[in-house]
Amino acid sequence: MNFTLGFSPCPNDCFIFDALIHKKIDTHGINFSVLMEDVEALNQRAFKQELDITKLSYHAFLYLTDYYSLLNSGSALGFNCGPILVQSANAKIKAIDTANIAIPGKYTTANFLLSLAFPQAKNKKEILFSDIEQAVLSHEVDAGLLIHENRFTYKEKGLEKIIDLGEFWDSLIHAPIPLGGIVVSNKIAVSLQRTIDQLIKNSVEYAFQNPESCMPFVKNHAQEMSEEVMKKHIALYVNQFSVDLGETGKNAIQLLFDKAKETGLITKISPQFILE
Repeated sequence: MNFTLGFSPCPNDCFIFDALIHKKIDTHGINFSVLMEDVEALNQRAFKQELDITKLSYHAFLYLTDYYSLLNSGSALGFNCGPILVQSANAKIKAIDTANIAIPGKYTTANFLLSLAFPQAKNKKEILFSDIEQAVLSHEVDAGLLIHENRFTYKEKGLEKIIDLGEFWDSLIHAPIPLGGIVVSNKIAVSLQRTIDQLIKNSVEYAFQNPESCMPFVKNHAQEMSEEVMKKHIALYVNQFSVDLGETGKNAIQLLFDKAKETGLITKISPQFILE
Protein backbone atom coordinates (compact mmCIF):
# COMPACT_ATOMS: atom_id res chain seq x y z
CA MET A 1 0.00 0.00 0.00
CA ASN A 2 1.41 3.36 -0.98
CA PHE A 3 0.41 6.93 -0.11
CA THR A 4 1.80 10.26 -1.27
CA LEU A 5 3.20 12.35 1.58
CA GLY A 6 4.14 16.02 1.44
CA PHE A 7 6.17 17.91 4.01
CA SER A 8 8.69 20.74 4.06
CA PRO A 9 12.49 20.36 4.08
CA CYS A 10 12.62 22.38 7.31
CA PRO A 11 14.33 20.76 10.32
CA ASN A 12 11.10 20.25 12.30
CA ASP A 13 9.42 18.27 9.51
CA CYS A 14 12.54 16.24 8.77
CA PHE A 15 12.80 15.45 12.49
CA ILE A 16 9.15 14.30 12.58
CA PHE A 17 9.15 12.17 9.43
CA ASP A 18 12.66 10.68 9.35
CA ALA A 19 11.78 7.46 11.19
CA LEU A 20 8.59 7.00 9.18
CA ILE A 21 9.98 7.33 5.67
CA HIS A 22 13.25 5.54 6.44
CA LYS A 23 11.45 2.60 8.06
CA LYS A 24 13.09 3.02 11.45
CA ILE A 25 9.68 2.12 12.80
CA ASP A 26 7.30 -0.61 11.64
CA THR A 27 5.03 0.97 9.01
CA HIS A 28 2.78 -2.11 8.80
CA GLY A 29 3.34 -2.55 5.09
CA ILE A 30 2.53 1.05 4.21
CA ASN A 31 4.96 2.90 1.96
CA PHE A 32 5.16 6.65 1.43
CA SER A 33 6.11 8.49 -1.75
CA VAL A 34 7.59 11.72 -0.43
CA LEU A 35 7.35 15.20 -1.91
CA MET A 36 9.30 17.91 -0.08
CA GLU A 37 8.34 21.51 -0.78
CA ASP A 38 7.87 24.86 0.91
CA VAL A 39 4.67 24.91 2.97
CA GLU A 40 2.91 27.40 0.68
CA ALA A 41 3.60 25.13 -2.29
CA LEU A 42 2.10 22.29 -0.26
CA ASN A 43 -0.89 24.50 0.57
CA GLN A 44 -1.48 25.04 -3.14
CA ARG A 45 -1.25 21.31 -3.83
CA ALA A 46 -3.80 20.67 -1.10
CA PHE A 47 -6.26 23.02 -2.78
CA LYS A 48 -5.92 20.77 -5.85
CA GLN A 49 -6.16 17.65 -3.64
CA GLU A 50 -2.95 16.28 -5.13
CA LEU A 51 -1.56 14.56 -2.01
CA ASP A 52 -2.91 11.83 0.26
CA ILE A 53 -1.17 13.18 3.36
CA THR A 54 0.43 16.60 3.67
CA LYS A 55 1.76 19.30 5.90
CA LEU A 56 -0.64 22.22 5.71
CA SER A 57 -0.83 25.71 7.17
CA TYR A 58 -3.76 26.01 9.55
CA HIS A 59 -4.84 29.06 7.56
CA ALA A 60 -5.11 26.95 4.40
CA PHE A 61 -6.90 24.21 6.31
CA LEU A 62 -9.73 26.66 7.08
CA TYR A 63 -10.87 26.21 3.47
CA LEU A 64 -10.23 22.49 3.12
CA THR A 65 -12.06 20.77 5.97
CA ASP A 66 -14.47 19.08 3.53
CA TYR A 67 -11.57 17.35 1.81
CA TYR A 68 -9.00 16.64 4.51
CA SER A 69 -9.03 15.60 8.17
CA LEU A 70 -6.46 16.83 10.66
CA LEU A 71 -4.31 14.19 12.29
CA ASN A 72 -3.58 14.32 16.01
CA SER A 73 0.16 13.94 15.42
CA GLY A 74 2.73 15.98 13.54
CA SER A 75 1.46 19.50 14.22
CA ALA A 76 3.45 22.64 14.97
CA LEU A 77 1.78 24.49 17.86
CA GLY A 78 3.24 26.33 20.78
CA PHE A 79 3.95 29.54 22.63
CA ASN A 80 6.52 32.14 21.54
CA CYS A 81 6.98 30.50 18.14
CA GLY A 82 4.96 32.81 15.90
CA PRO A 83 6.06 34.76 12.82
CA ILE A 84 7.98 38.00 13.23
CA LEU A 85 7.49 41.14 11.16
CA VAL A 86 10.85 42.86 10.58
CA GLN A 87 12.28 45.92 8.90
CA SER A 88 15.76 47.12 8.02
CA ALA A 89 17.47 48.80 10.95
CA ASN A 90 18.52 51.68 8.68
CA ALA A 91 15.29 52.07 6.68
CA LYS A 92 12.42 52.06 9.14
CA ILE A 93 8.86 52.19 7.90
CA LYS A 94 6.47 54.99 8.82
CA ALA A 95 3.24 52.99 8.85
CA ILE A 96 2.58 49.26 8.52
CA ASP A 97 -0.76 49.83 6.78
CA THR A 98 0.94 51.50 3.80
CA ALA A 99 4.17 49.49 3.77
CA ASN A 100 5.13 46.96 1.11
CA ILE A 101 5.37 43.70 3.04
CA ALA A 102 6.90 40.41 1.94
CA ILE A 103 4.87 37.41 3.09
CA PRO A 104 5.73 33.69 2.81
CA GLY A 105 2.42 32.88 1.09
CA LYS A 106 -1.21 33.96 0.97
CA TYR A 107 -2.46 30.88 2.81
CA THR A 108 0.25 30.66 5.46
CA THR A 109 -0.83 31.07 9.07
CA ALA A 110 1.72 33.89 9.21
CA ASN A 111 -0.33 35.90 6.72
CA PHE A 112 -3.52 35.10 8.62
CA LEU A 113 -1.98 36.54 11.80
CA LEU A 114 -0.69 39.61 9.96
CA SER A 115 -4.20 40.21 8.62
CA LEU A 116 -5.61 39.94 12.13
CA ALA A 117 -3.10 42.39 13.56
CA PHE A 118 -3.13 44.83 10.63
CA PRO A 119 -6.30 44.33 8.56
CA GLN A 120 -5.56 47.46 6.49
CA ALA A 121 -2.13 46.23 5.40
CA LYS A 122 -2.87 45.22 1.81
CA ASN A 123 0.42 45.85 -0.01
CA LYS A 124 1.77 42.33 0.21
CA LYS A 125 4.22 40.47 -1.99
CA GLU A 126 4.49 36.67 -1.86
CA ILE A 127 8.13 35.59 -1.61
CA LEU A 128 9.69 32.23 -0.72
CA PHE A 129 10.16 32.33 3.06
CA SER A 130 13.94 31.85 2.86
CA ASP A 131 14.32 34.88 0.56
CA ILE A 132 12.38 37.38 2.68
CA GLU A 133 15.34 38.57 4.77
CA GLN A 134 17.28 39.53 1.65
CA ALA A 135 14.23 41.21 0.10
CA VAL A 136 14.04 43.53 3.12
CA LEU A 137 17.79 44.14 3.21
CA SER A 138 17.86 45.03 -0.50
CA HIS A 139 14.83 47.35 -0.03
CA GLU A 140 12.77 45.34 -2.50
CA VAL A 141 10.11 45.57 0.23
CA ASP A 142 9.71 47.76 3.30
CA ALA A 143 9.10 44.93 5.76
CA GLY A 144 9.10 41.14 5.82
CA LEU A 145 7.20 38.43 7.65
CA LEU A 146 9.68 35.82 8.88
CA ILE A 147 8.93 32.20 9.70
CA HIS A 148 11.00 29.10 10.42
CA GLU A 149 14.74 29.47 11.07
CA ASN A 150 14.87 33.12 9.97
CA ARG A 151 13.48 34.12 13.35
CA PHE A 152 16.90 33.07 14.75
CA THR A 153 19.05 34.96 12.25
CA TYR A 154 17.41 38.28 11.39
CA LYS A 155 19.21 40.36 14.02
CA GLU A 156 22.67 39.38 12.85
CA LYS A 157 21.61 40.27 9.29
CA GLY A 158 20.84 43.88 10.24
CA LEU A 159 17.08 43.59 10.65
CA GLU A 160 14.94 44.55 13.60
CA LYS A 161 11.61 43.37 14.92
CA ILE A 162 8.47 45.41 14.41
CA ILE A 163 6.11 42.95 16.07
CA ASP A 164 6.14 39.31 17.16
CA LEU A 165 2.80 37.97 15.91
CA GLY A 166 3.06 35.00 18.23
CA GLU A 167 3.01 37.39 21.18
CA PHE A 168 0.12 39.23 19.52
CA TRP A 169 -1.85 35.98 19.24
CA ASP A 170 -1.12 35.08 22.86
CA SER A 171 -2.36 38.48 24.05
CA LEU A 172 -5.50 38.03 21.95
CA ILE A 173 -6.34 34.38 22.62
CA HIS A 174 -4.14 33.17 25.53
CA ALA A 175 -3.60 29.79 23.86
CA PRO A 176 -0.88 28.04 21.84
CA ILE A 177 -0.58 29.31 18.30
CA PRO A 178 -1.48 26.69 15.64
CA LEU A 179 0.94 27.13 12.77
CA GLY A 180 0.81 23.96 10.69
CA GLY A 181 -0.64 20.48 10.90
CA ILE A 182 -0.67 17.17 9.08
CA VAL A 183 -3.85 16.34 7.19
CA VAL A 184 -5.08 13.20 5.43
CA SER A 185 -7.44 12.94 2.46
CA ASN A 186 -11.02 12.08 3.35
CA LYS A 187 -10.95 9.70 0.37
CA ILE A 188 -8.91 7.34 2.56
CA ALA A 189 -10.85 5.01 4.86
CA VAL A 190 -11.06 6.24 8.45
CA SER A 191 -9.43 3.06 9.75
CA LEU A 192 -6.40 3.76 7.54
CA GLN A 193 -6.38 7.41 8.57
CA ARG A 194 -6.08 6.26 12.18
CA THR A 195 -3.23 3.91 11.28
CA ILE A 196 -1.37 6.73 9.51
CA ASP A 197 -1.94 8.98 12.52
CA GLN A 198 -0.45 6.37 14.83
CA LEU A 199 2.55 5.85 12.54
CA ILE A 200 3.34 9.56 12.57
CA LYS A 201 3.03 9.58 16.35
CA ASN A 202 5.43 6.63 16.52
CA SER A 203 7.83 8.48 14.22
CA VAL A 204 7.83 11.60 16.41
CA GLU A 205 8.32 9.55 19.55
CA TYR A 206 11.20 7.67 17.94
CA ALA A 207 12.84 10.99 17.05
CA PHE A 208 12.51 12.24 20.62
CA GLN A 209 14.00 9.00 21.94
CA ASN A 210 16.81 8.98 19.34
CA PRO A 211 17.41 12.67 18.52
CA GLU A 212 20.75 12.15 16.78
CA SER A 213 19.34 9.47 14.49
CA CYS A 214 17.50 11.98 12.32
CA MET A 215 20.24 14.61 12.15
CA PRO A 216 21.86 13.39 8.90
CA PHE A 217 18.45 13.70 7.20
CA VAL A 218 17.86 17.11 8.79
CA LYS A 219 21.30 18.38 7.75
CA ASN A 220 20.87 17.10 4.21
CA HIS A 221 17.91 19.44 3.71
CA ALA A 222 18.90 22.37 5.92
CA GLN A 223 20.95 24.20 3.27
CA GLU A 224 23.60 26.33 5.01
CA MET A 225 21.95 26.38 8.41
CA SER A 226 24.25 25.82 11.38
CA GLU A 227 23.62 22.77 13.55
CA GLU A 228 22.85 25.09 16.48
CA VAL A 229 20.07 26.80 14.50
CA MET A 230 18.74 23.42 13.31
CA LYS A 231 18.41 22.20 16.88
CA LYS A 232 16.84 25.48 18.04
CA HIS A 233 14.39 25.19 15.17
CA ILE A 234 13.42 21.65 16.16
CA ALA A 235 13.13 22.56 19.84
CA LEU A 236 10.84 25.48 19.00
CA TYR A 237 8.43 23.73 16.65
CA VAL A 238 8.42 20.09 17.79
CA ASN A 239 6.91 19.49 21.21
CA GLN A 240 4.20 17.55 23.00
CA PHE A 241 1.58 18.94 20.60
CA SER A 242 3.53 17.27 17.78
CA VAL A 243 3.09 13.91 19.51
CA ASP A 244 -0.59 14.45 20.20
CA LEU A 245 -2.71 17.59 20.01
CA GLY A 246 -4.61 16.71 23.18
CA GLU A 247 -7.49 18.84 24.36
CA THR A 248 -5.32 21.96 24.71
CA GLY A 249 -4.14 21.73 21.12
CA LYS A 250 -7.59 20.97 19.74
CA ASN A 251 -9.07 23.90 21.67
CA ALA A 252 -6.37 26.23 20.30
CA ILE A 253 -7.19 25.17 16.74
CA GLN A 254 -10.90 25.71 17.39
CA LEU A 255 -10.11 29.19 18.71
CA LEU A 256 -8.22 30.02 15.52
CA PHE A 257 -11.14 28.77 13.43
CA ASP A 258 -13.57 30.77 15.58
CA LYS A 259 -11.47 33.91 15.08
CA ALA A 260 -11.53 33.32 11.31
CA LYS A 261 -15.33 33.13 11.41
CA GLU A 262 -15.55 36.21 13.63
CA THR A 263 -13.51 38.26 11.17
CA GLY A 264 -15.54 37.00 8.19
CA LEU A 265 -12.66 35.12 6.63
CA ILE A 266 -14.73 31.95 6.45
CA THR A 267 -18.41 31.15 6.96
CA LYS A 268 -18.46 27.34 7.12
CA ILE A 269 -16.20 24.61 8.49
CA SER A 270 -16.85 20.88 8.42
CA PRO A 271 -18.14 20.04 11.92
CA GLN A 272 -15.75 17.10 12.33
CA PHE A 273 -12.40 18.29 11.01
CA ILE A 274 -10.08 16.54 13.48
CA LEU A 275 -9.67 12.78 13.22
CA GLU A 276 -11.19 11.03 16.22
